[in-house]
Amino acid sequence: MRPVIATRGKSVLQCLLLMAACAGLFRQDVLAADDCRASPVPGINWQDCDKKLIMLDSSDLSGANLTRTDFTSTDLRNSNLTEANFEKAVLVRASFAGSTAKGTRFARIEAYRTDFSQLDAPGAVFSGAELQRSVFTQAKLAGADFTKADLGRSQFDGADVGGSRFSLANLARADFRGAAFASPVDFERAFFFLTRIEGVDLAGATGLTQWQLDMACGDDATVLPAGLKKPASWPCQFQQE
Repeated sequence: MRPVIATRGKSVLQCLLLMAACAGLFRQDVLAADDCRASPVPGINWQDCDKKLIMLDSSDLSGANLTRTDFTSTDLRNSNLTEANFEKAVLVRASFAGSTAKGTRFARIEAYRTDFSQLDAPGAVFSGAELQRSVFTQAKLAGADFTKADLGRSQFDGADVGGSRFSLANLARADFRGAAFASPVDFERAFFFLTRIEGVDLAGATGLTQWQLDMACGDDATVLPAGLKKPASWPCQFQQE
């Protein structure tokens, strides 16, 4: 009989532990729901909150937990987002123009047509992010990580992208004209279909291959790394803007 009693005791203990874990998760959900109604402050927990279509410009969300938060069409201009975590957040058509986001985590966000212009975000992480048609005009992105990000038709005119990583990123029709490449940028296996690099100095870029350049859009002013050559004709040479 002893083995039976021991087994039953173990089963009861496992059930109690499972109930305690579920209670803890429920409590966490309740706390998160309470935070959804709170005003923005540094370190706030808005995980999984619905923050669509609201005005949050000039907020201080530094160090905040914004994982999976829905900021669709929300105004976050001129905000302090330093070291906040936006992983898997929805930022579709939101505005982060002029905000500070040093070391901020934007990994795997959904950010179609999002405004990141003049964003101050050195060392920010955008790995695996959906950033189609987003605007990074005049943004400071030194050392940012765009590994495996989808940047189709995104704009980087006037942006500082020195030291950034675009390995395995989709850069189809992305526009780097006027961007600054003060330090080497990693383009290993990035997709360069009709990527605009007219007048861009890529002499220090790493990971670039001839096949990438052959389908990109450059001009006589484009500077390439040693060992690579300009195509006989660039695909966008006669295309309309």
